[in-house]
Amino acid sequence: MTKSRVLSLAVLVLVSVLLITAWTDAEPATGEPRLISVTGEAEVRVVPDEVILTLGVETWDKNLDLARRQNDQIVDRVLAVAGEFGIAPQHVQTDYVEIEPRYRNGYYEDRDFIGYFVHKTVVITVRDLAQFEGLLAAALDSGANYVHGIQFRTTELRKYRDEARALAIQAASEKATALANELGQGVGEPQQIEEVQSGWASGYNAWWGSRWSGGMSQNVIQEINAGSLPAEGSLAPGQISVRAAVAVSFELQ
Repeated sequence: MTKSRVLSLAVLVLVSVLLITAWTDAEPATGEPRLISVTGEAEVRVVPDEVILTLGVETWDKNLDLARRQNDQIVDRVLAVAGEFGIAPQHVQTDYVEIEPRYRNGYYEDRDFIGYFVHKTVVITVRDLAQFEGLLAAALDSGANYVHGIQFRTTELRKYRDEARALAIQAASEKATALANELGQGVGEPQQIEEVQSGWASGYNAWWGSRWSGGMSQNVIQEINAGSLPAEGSLAPGQISVRAAVAVSFELQ
């Protein structure tokens, strides 16, 4: 074999070794788990054990002192109603006061002055739901002219949030198992868990400028059996919806 031919063969072997080494280094790392990623959602519906009633009192007059006195008198009557229903003082509070001068057509001149509008908000926490409708009617009769909010709540919200999360995790596990089985695979240990949603929904919503009327609609999710329908014209407290959603990645076997 000639010297040049031996040299060419050596170069070819060296190039081949380098190519194999480079291809081996470019291979993806082995041993990484194959994953199946799913989401799980759950909803727990809870019977409320308290109601937060937010009422507004609005009075107005060109004389500011008179408008304020009239407002104070109505607020005092609303507080008296709460006392008559046995609501503890710590569960009744005035948390919003506003005095707004208004002018006709937006012209800030004395001849266009309408008067001073005085707003106060009274928040009442009702622990006995059986008193709610009677208290609301009596408060409106006493002079409260706005209903800003009626929110049904539970004092054990943390408990039900934990329950909803646990159910969401269970739902994710069951979904991953079902999907893997369809592909002839198994599910191993969870590799990653993330909470993607947690919250609760309940109550009415209103604001200044939304005067009380009997047509207010309820935003509470309700499940009422035919045998337990409320009497016509009454307000059913419904149920609080506590929701949770999680994203989980499992090892695919």
